[in-house]
Amino acid sequence: MIDNKYKADMDRYSGKMEYRRAGRSGIMLPVISLGLWHNFGGVDTFENSIKKVHYAFDHGITHFDLANNYGPPYGSAEETFGQIMKKSLAPYRDELLISTKAGHDMWDGPYGEWGSRKHLISSLDQSLKRMNLDYVDIFYSHRYDPDTPLEETLQTLTDIVKCGKALYVGISKYPKEAALFAYEYLRQNQTPCLLYQGKYNIFDQEPETTGILEDCKINGSGFIAFSPLAQGLLTDRYLKGIPEDSRIARGGYLKKESLDEKTMSKIKQLNEIAEKRGQSLAQMSLSWLLNQRDKVSSVIIGASSVEQLSNNLGCLGNMDFSEEELNMINKISKE
Repeated sequence: MIDNKYKADMDRYSGKMEYRRAGRSGIMLPVISLGLWHNFGGVDTFENSIKKVHYAFDHGITHFDLANNYGPPYGSAEETFGQIMKKSLAPYRDELLISTKAGHDMWDGPYGEWGSRKHLISSLDQSLKRMNLDYVDIFYSHRYDPDTPLEETLQTLTDIVKCGKALYVGISKYPKEAALFAYEYLRQNQTPCLLYQGKYNIFDQEPETTGILEDCKINGSGFIAFSPLAQGLLTDRYLKGIPEDSRIARGGYLKKESLDEKTMSKIKQLNEIAEKRGQSLAQMSLSWLLNQRDKVSSVIIGASSVEQLSNNLGCLGNMDFSEEELNMINKISKE
């Protein structure tokens, strides 16, 4: 990785990775971004983490998405990425887009979460130290804070850019009205919102039904989707039940009740469509999102192994759908 083989790999795969403009900005995002929410924390092996990051970069993924509390434990995913930067990626800093976030629970006490100026600036300073960086490319307000004046949160994002600690800012999981206010405030303060990050997949189409996707487009912000595979439900992982080493079995965010008979039926029907397309269910689910070329800038995938990452990148070979396929997927998702 990142030696003479690097350029050969990039030449070979440059035609496969697609890059899309993030809203009305100069930034081009790879349509597949790598998220470090799971599988890169202190409980995971560094050897596996660095292999996945290297593989991603060698195959055109230039955007790495983090947050202050990714792990577990909190902060450890950023520490892992910082070690990778120091060990091998530092010479390629100008070829990377690195994002982090603050707003969720991070440390004890009254200033360890939410959207105050105190929390956002303190958190970013900590993140930069963990990642061995002078700045991040994108800094997000990770969630809307109903108690802190929104002007305070947004002015802090503006000031973070103006002091050089971030090049761009974004918002994540904001309700519609708060997002509309944010777009206007940030635009008036010469720090336009680069990206809205929201959960979006075949099973959860809220960004479309609430108008958030259209609002992004109107206001010049790109949209980047997280949880595109519904935390593993939209893969072949659960087609034959619940594996012992799966997230559901381990008791993580994904619960057993998520996999009821109705959901299992949907998964099997969607898998049949994917097989007819010559794709895995995961590949088709990613392609379905990326088919919306004028609305979705990128999707954030996780990876427990290089093999899983490689399989997911296979979606790039077929991102087009017939009208019949789209209608079938839409019908299944809404049953």
